Amino acid sequence: MDNAGGSGAGGSGVLAPPPPIEPVTYMCGDCGTDNSLKPGDVIQCRECGYRILYKKRTRRSKRISCF
Repeated sequence: MDNAGGSGAGGSGVLAPPPPIEPVTYMCGDCGTDNSLKPGDVIQCRECGYRILYKKRTRRSKRISCF
């Protein structure tokens, strides 16, 4: 075995920081305002307090392969 250090990956042993968590935009089911929520936030409209929020669609295009 060439790796005498025992780290296994051959790196310096320093882990990369996790990517920043971006908030997801939801629309209130009652008043229609946009709410940005992060994981762990209360699922509730910041304007009216309504607890039903709808996730907005992503703007990514869908690829459909047809044969």
